[in-house]
Amino acid sequence: MSKTRRKYSKEFKEKVIKEAMETGNAALVARQYDLNKNMLNRWVREFKNPKKQPTVNQEYKDHTAAMRMLESENETLKKLLGDKDLKIAILEDLLKKTTHR
Repeated sequence: MSKTRRKYSKEFKEKVIKEAMETGNAALVARQYDLNKNMLNRWVREFKNPKKQPTVNQEYKDHTAAMRMLESENETLKKLLGDKDLKIAILEDLLKKTTHR
């Protein structure tokens, strides 16, 4: 029988984390709430060391760099397309000249 993954609300997690930190015994708190002690320990660890969210400034820099890269790629593709159009025009002109002889 496989276990289905349970989802816990933010409020529930905060309550359990608080109890685990206050008692200093995450294993006991985990048993009380029928939780895996490793999961509760991870929640506590993540609570104590939250992942740093990117700053607005960093997001702007990332977005600007991506836009510059896309603009550069776009220019390169435009040049390639222009070269292809020119080659086609030259070949069509050459074809017309050779078939009219």
